[in-house]
Amino acid sequence: MTRIQDKSTIVFGGGSIDGSINNGLAASIVYARAGARLAIVDLHPDAVSAAVERVEKECAELGIPARVLGIVGDVSDEASVAAAVKETVAAYGGIDVLHNNVGVARMGGPVEMSLEEWDKVIRINLTSAFLTCKHVLPHMLAQGQGSIVNIASVGGMRYIGYNFPSYSATKGGLVQFTTNLALEYAARGIRANSVAPGFIKTPMMYKQISGAYDSVEEMVAARNALSPTGKMGDSFDVAHAALFLASDEAKYVNAVCLPVDGGLVQQSSSPAT
Repeated sequence: MTRIQDKSTIVFGGGSIDGSINNGLAASIVYARAGARLAIVDLHPDAVSAAVERVEKECAELGIPARVLGIVGDVSDEASVAAAVKETVAAYGGIDVLHNNVGVARMGGPVEMSLEEWDKVIRINLTSAFLTCKHVLPHMLAQGQGSIVNIASVGGMRYIGYNFPSYSATKGGLVQFTTNLALEYAARGIRANSVAPGFIKTPMMYKQISGAYDSVEEMVAARNALSPTGKMGDSFDVAHAALFLASDEAKYVNAVCLPVDGGLVQQSSSPAT
């Protein structure tokens, strides 16, 4: 319960508009349960307020204090990112953990996708991490310590059967971006690691992936079948992996991309939808 006790933790993309559990909200809950002083940043005010309420409820049920700050911010806008970081530092005195969770999936390759849509995916999925690191790293360097956890995807490590090269390219880029940060700043007390979820049951799959199937039921069945375990993981599987990497338990773990995928990336044949 105290794995990151009193560590100032900022989660970009940590909200949920209707309070349903997604990867970002699960991370927010897990960090708060572990003792973090938490800042949740999300684009939509409703997502921020719902996440703060859910985190406070989860902590109250465990009988622990919830130290949580809700911030409305746009990760694709530098001024907004800078403001979110400034507000977090003002509230908590610094930032110990940076968790980047924002991501969108858009179907279609170069033939089907417009340049504008391609640029949007790049900015949300990859440039956002550049911006958050740009504004958080100076505080970590001044402290002489910090942990960065970026949520990538197995789709950035191998082909997983979906026609979304923009998503794959950005998530693959995020893995290498993380590796570069890890090695550049390792001697200065900062670690950077990524988590690569596989087939995870999240609200995003219903909103952004279901169109690739004839029905929602077909999608769920297909994604379960594609996992080596026979079923998808859930958002808390991803969140607990991130917590380990963020915590001092992982003090000698750096530049790692940790798949949370039931073994998917180790399969010898490529899955197909």
